[in-house]
Amino acid sequence: MTTDVLLFGAFPYVAMALFLVVSIQRYRKNAYTVSSLSSQFLEAKQLFWGSVPFHLGILVLFFGHLIGFLIPRQVALFGAVPLRLLIMEVTGLTAGLLALWGCVLLMLRRMTHPRLKAVTSPVDKALYALLLFQIVTGLWVALFYRWGSAWYVQTLVPYLRSVFTFQPNLAVMAEMKLIPRLHVIGAFTLIAVFPFTRLMHVLVAPLPYLWRRPQLVLWNRARAEGAPRSETLR
Repeated sequence: MTTDVLLFGAFPYVAMALFLVVSIQRYRKNAYTVSSLSSQFLEAKQLFWGSVPFHLGILVLFFGHLIGFLIPRQVALFGAVPLRLLIMEVTGLTAGLLALWGCVLLMLRRMTHPRLKAVTSPVDKALYALLLFQIVTGLWVALFYRWGSAWYVQTLVPYLRSVFTFQPNLAVMAEMKLIPRLHVIGAFTLIAVFPFTRLMHVLVAPLPYLWRRPQLVLWNRARAEGAPRSETLR
């Protein structure tokens, strides 16, 4: 029980405190380091085939978990119909496999390209290991603890909500099997290390570009004959 208190009672608050405090401090003092540190100019082909499925799978999984957390009752009602539940399960499993494929490919890319190995830090390696751990444990749950879309909103969501109300329900986690417990610990570990890694770029994604007004760009030097003198850019 003491272990549960540390892992599921205290650690979530340590993780969230690190996330908030370090993220703010890093952005205030080292804003230029808040970047994905793209290595596309070093190697692009393998990056595409790894990055696209990885990000697609992660986004589907993230929003799937988030929706279950925000509206658990509606998700439970939706999954009460077997066909709908099967669709959710297949969607989650497919997203997990996409994320696994992308993560493994990105790791191999870092390990096999000499130029990439030279710019890969220990923090990058630890981050890839954590992401792989989280994806594998999630797939394990999906394959061997069936219908997670249904029991997630009935068991894990109440625990997660109890954490945010500062009354962590440890009894829920005490009844969990090992792999789901490891998956939860992995999630909070990622939250804790988030501000120390390149994942910080998620917080400064250039989303305002989607709705900002067009900008008029004027050229101050001579252009080739026939070229326009101004361009409108988004």
